[in-house]
Amino acid sequence: MEYAFVDCRWSLADPAAGRDAYLAGHVPGASFLDVERDLSGPAGAGGRHPLPAAEEFAAAAGRAGIGDGVFVVAYGSLGGAERLWWLLRHFGHDDCAVLDLDGWHGTLHAGEERVEPRAFTPRERTGDTATLEEIAARLGELVLVDARRPERWRGEANPVDREPGRIPGARNAPWNEPLPELPAGDLVAYCGSGVTACAVLHRLHLAGREGRLYPGSWSEWEQRAELPRARGSAG
Repeated sequence: MEYAFVDCRWSLADPAAGRDAYLAGHVPGASFLDVERDLSGPAGAGGRHPLPAAEEFAAAAGRAGIGDGVFVVAYGSLGGAERLWWLLRHFGHDDCAVLDLDGWHGTLHAGEERVEPRAFTPRERTGDTATLEEIAARLGELVLVDARRPERWRGEANPVDREPGRIPGARNAPWNEPLPELPAGDLVAYCGSGVTACAVLHRLHLAGREGRLYPGSWSEWEQRAELPRARGSAG
């Protein structure tokens, strides 16, 4: 089996920051996939980072050298690597893992890499996502997990959420902190736009538990004024 390293660093504040970091220094041979352009569809009613169409993701993955028989090692920032890990599994490619770049003790290369394109065949799975409509209909039944930082979960004013708040009943499991104890049940993770929630789903997977992703996350929910929202520190 071949291996392919993929750099998924990104910044919500600066769309160019991830690629700039890649060009400054990356794991030798690594390709780069952009969270905004390659790992997301166009922003809109479905949120800031809706899932990419199958054919668009397949084209991006193929350009990054991902195909059958290739084991993908993703690294990044702000949930970018876990977003690629989740998308690969969603589109039927289970040969993938996440690397913490701080744990890489080898050399780094600067500049572009020559990556051999591959043919990526998407085999889209069902049952690993939840829609806004399902969540709204099943409030109180689902184990909802909000992966945003605590202040955003509490609904405090911040520069990201247009309408601060959370989905009622959602428990807070910040993406950059150890997982808290979560109750049994049908677990759905969300965040601001479906990226850092993938970090929580990855940790759950490593712990032997699977959950589903709400791709639109808060950036979709907040656009619907008729939907309920909660604020404050109460559960």
